[in-house]
Amino acid sequence: MTSIVYRYYESGDEAAIVKLWNECLRHDPVTPLRFRNMVLLDGNFDPEGLRLAFEGKQLVGAVYSLRRLLPMIGTELEPDNGWITFFFVAPEMRRQGVGTRLMQDAFEFLAARGCKQVFFSSYAPNYFVPGVDEESYPEGYAFLTAQGFARLYSPVAMDYSLVRYAYPQEVKALKREREREGYEFGLAQDRDLIEVIKLAADVFNPDWGRAIREGLLRGLPMTAIHVVRHEGKLVGFCMHGGYEGVRERFGPFGVDPSQQGKGLGKILLHDCLANMRAQGLHGAWFLWTGEATAAGQLYMKLGFKITRRFHVCKKIL
Repeated sequence: MTSIVYRYYESGDEAAIVKLWNECLRHDPVTPLRFRNMVLLDGNFDPEGLRLAFEGKQLVGAVYSLRRLLPMIGTELEPDNGWITFFFVAPEMRRQGVGTRLMQDAFEFLAARGCKQVFFSSYAPNYFVPGVDEESYPEGYAFLTAQGFARLYSPVAMDYSLVRYAYPQEVKALKREREREGYEFGLAQDRDLIEVIKLAADVFNPDWGRAIREGLLRGLPMTAIHVVRHEGKLVGFCMHGGYEGVRERFGPFGVDPSQQGKGLGKILLHDCLANMRAQGLHGAWFLWTGEATAAGQLYMKLGFKITRRFHVCKKIL
């Protein structure tokens, strides 16, 4: 039997990684372009963090670990934190220590660079999934647990069918009522962008501001962003197509906390869904929300269905 050789990524490994990825992570396939954009072109990519196992010339396993080399907008480098965003081992090589060795190499890579803890896989900006999907990959979740990871929380993905969508009459009435109170709803214009990005990044999540900025730079049309103002101040936004240019991917979406409880989020959401349907889209979906949060409850009340559940996990190094 050929011995296993362990090393980190070298130029030319890309095709083998994508091929084995798609054989192993069957519910989350990637294209070479997506792998390039999300991994190789990530400002935090370090070849030494992408650990690979070969049997002869055949790739049989991979684990990708990274830490911040560039800060997120509005945040520091988070020197204590490292992330693992994907791992897989060829089916015929499982339970032979390959995954354990790769994972240990990844832990050593992160620890040697000062990381005190590692997360799977809540890394921004370029996460593929928020965490491990136990239903799709029960062996993967068991493996993480065996490696010392503990579940922190379990965000959910949701989908909404637009096939028979119609803007609810009661939401139209609510919108007219809010407009009489001085709220202005509409599609974003250049004058709105700075406030939208600031609200998204400062009030909600720095990654949201990044997603909006980078989406627009990639060609996201302004007609994909809905805003609401009150007395001249921007107090909420809702959009689609902001992540990776996927038009049916919904979000980010937020209403200033001081303005919540007035149904503004419901109005923005339906404005966006109606816009998506008018473009001929058949569905809206997103990867990450808390099932018990106010946003999660709003989505479910409006008809979004939970389609996947992920476990964000953490290990102390």
